[in-house]
Amino acid sequence: MSHVLITGASSGIGKQLTLDYAADGWKVTACGRDPAKLEALRATNPKINTLTFDMTDLALTRQSLAWVQADVIILCAGTCEYLDNGVVDAEKVSRVMNTNVIGPINCLDALLPGLQTGARVVLVGSTASLVPLPRAEAYGASKAALAYFARSLALDLVPRGIHVSFVMPGFVKTPLTERNDFPMPMMVTVEKASKYIRDGLARGASEIAFPPLFALLLKTVALLPLAWQKRLAQRLVR
Repeated sequence: MSHVLITGASSGIGKQLTLDYAADGWKVTACGRDPAKLEALRATNPKINTLTFDMTDLALTRQSLAWVQADVIILCAGTCEYLDNGVVDAEKVSRVMNTNVIGPINCLDALLPGLQTGARVVLVGSTASLVPLPRAEAYGASKAALAYFARSLALDLVPRGIHVSFVMPGFVKTPLTERNDFPMPMMVTVEKASKYIRDGLARGASEIAFPPLFALLLKTVALLPLAWQKRLAQRLVR
């Protein structure tokens, strides 16, 4: 039986991936910070086991994951806080960076030594990392950092035969995006997001960006001169 470990499993994409992989017969280790939500998730399928810990705490993460071995690691947990009117709030930025960058790195610190040849590491970023967007200094920068980390790590893990995939969702209907106060074009459901990710991983994709048209549009904008990108971004609702 194949084994997948998923962080951020108590809600959103991580929760849906947990449900779908378990339904497909995988053993799933669902990780998160909310024991009540994880227990409710575990009760849905006997193939789901849970681990409760805060991945921004390195010592606790090492302790929690010390004996875990999995075929696929999906590091899905994330958060978003916006900066308004160009005011840099260091505490906000630190919270976002700790969750979106340091948290996954802590998990890899704990898990990589036990991964076997053929395993796959999946880091979930965002299409927001492709272009500068209003108010998204902290979120976009965290996902851009994660993208670079994933692509560089992929090179260094080649000798061990461990594969790395980077996922770039667009807008997905989750509790996190429900807090947004601006238009979110081409939004997809968590069910659709889970299918994009699982299908991409099944075919061994190194990059999974969705929805495809939205990702293509942002990738095209990213090729434009920075001044043009800025003009386009300033048209967005703040």
